Amino acid sequence: MSTDFQQAREVLGVRLRELRLSAPEGRLTGPQLAQRLGWPHSKIYKLENGRQTATADDLRAWAEGVAQPHVFDELDARLKGFESHIRSWRRQLAAGHRPVQESWNTEVARSSVIHAWEEAVVPGMLQTADYARHIFLRYAELQNSVRDTDAAVRARMKRQEWLYQTGRKLHALIWEAALHALVCPPSVLAGQLDRLAGVIGMDTVELGIIPLGEPLKIPTANGFWILDDRLVITEDWHAELWLDDVDSVAAYMRVWRTLRESAAYGADAHNVISTARRALNPR
Repeated sequence: MSTDFQQAREVLGVRLRELRLSAPEGRLTGPQLAQRLGWPHSKIYKLENGRQTATADDLRAWAEGVAQPHVFDELDARLKGFESHIRSWRRQLAAGHRPVQESWNTEVARSSVIHAWEEAVVPGMLQTADYARHIFLRYAELQNSVRDTDAAVRARMKRQEWLYQTGRKLHALIWEAALHALVCPPSVLAGQLDRLAGVIGMDTVELGIIPLGEPLKIPTANGFWILDDRLVITEDWHAELWLDDVDSVAAYMRVWRTLRESAAYGADAHNVISTARRALNPR
């Protein structure tokens, strides 16, 4: 579990303890509060010491149990802050990749405009099922996580229905390196490149490819997704980050627009994809 996440749990636990000790009706012991809430005493101990992640229902019950229901909004804001910002892969993948994909599906369904940047892989919303399957298998092996590959692929493919809905727009940027990365067999990559070429011209997709030889104003760095103007999702090897503060969203949008300046579109993008496709079958 990430250090930042654990520290945030501990800080929330300190606040919960403060509320228990300052209850308007008088200081409550842990066993007293546990009895009032119908919880085992161990749950009080775990929450206050940052050993268990509270749910929104837990926090509401706690606020009411210490006779301070008005503090629920504060507690819930704290929970949403650390729970949404740092989502360790260890925690997320405990039940496999499908739940992670379904969380994405929920957020994508709420969005009208998405800006995506990927430097190493084809964006998930443009992946073929075969390509996605190999990606999930490789990450499951890396993270030693549950192999629910078929269910994860189905969830990712369901998300692509968004591309066929009126009023949606995906602005996708891809570094050409992703078109050559053999994270799957060449035959699968060939099919994926054909899929990419096929989305050029869709009214809900604006696809830009940054050629390898194109000058860059900034390093390509990690991939990320911007959902409307409310949420950025990016990832590193240890965790996925969900950033919803205004400054972070604005910063990632500046990065996306800067990268866009180096991108090829339309026929030029199609030519880059075609060149990568021919490289798989040089004869």
